[in-house]
Amino acid sequence: MTLTDFIADAEARLENLLHQYLLDDSFPAPGLQKAAAYATLKGGKRTRPLLVYLTGQLFHAPFEEMDAAACAIELIHVYSLIHDDLPAMDNADFRRGKPSCHQAFNEAIAILAGDALQPMAFDIIARHPSGLTAKQRLDMIKVLSEASGMRGMAAGQTMDMEGVSSPDELIQMYRLKTGALLNASVRLGALSAGVSDSATLDALYLFSENIGLAFQIQDDLLDIEKTADQTGKPQGIDQTNGKITWPALQGITASRKKIETLFNTAIQSLDLVAEKNNLLSQFATRLMQRNK
Repeated sequence: MTLTDFIADAEARLENLLHQYLLDDSFPAPGLQKAAAYATLKGGKRTRPLLVYLTGQLFHAPFEEMDAAACAIELIHVYSLIHDDLPAMDNADFRRGKPSCHQAFNEAIAILAGDALQPMAFDIIARHPSGLTAKQRLDMIKVLSEASGMRGMAAGQTMDMEGVSSPDELIQMYRLKTGALLNASVRLGALSAGVSDSATLDALYLFSENIGLAFQIQDDLLDIEKTADQTGKPQGIDQTNGKITWPALQGITASRKKIETLFNTAIQSLDLVAEKNNLLSQFATRLMQRNK
């Protein structure tokens, strides 16, 4: 199967699952449901769930064993975007090419939509029908909760708001704010396949760690170089908010070199556990060539 075909199948499965979970007629607060569905459905690159699916298939996991983790991590990601766009944080009016959730509804509903998506993610891992064992589900919950909270994304977002002043602090913030969920995506894919070998997990960690950093520095460059129409979010928002980024500290040329070095290290790490030019490495290459 080609990468394009695999992504099409994975995205179709994911969209169907998200529709099932978010358009449930039994929800008691229609306004909350509409806001959560608005922010989640038919939008975004789906990078994190695709990393789940692509890592799992590397070890021959069936789609049915990967669906819960893929759906859950996308919901966590969307919750983070809803909150990140709020006036108290990045104050962004657009996301994924349309008005951000608090603009389409209001701040209170947007906050509650993010609040609702977070526990839904863990509920899906716990209860989604599949052949996953209780241990696999528990391990997935551990991985996703750590990546989302005080030791992961929330910590990184706090560092971003409070400001960083050195390259080392900036890298640490990137690892937490963006890298933690990307790393968790790869780990969840491996857990879906029942991978437990420490050497394999270490190699996957190096892959995701380096891809996560490269992805965030690339985001910084896109914020500078691309228009809002191309990226689907306001151009130059980092500069508007007075945030220090890798290009601001190191320059554009050095940033591109850093991305190349991180990408090469990631691919070399992946080569330790899989055949060269596998679908996951092809996807990583596509990520590095994106323009939004």
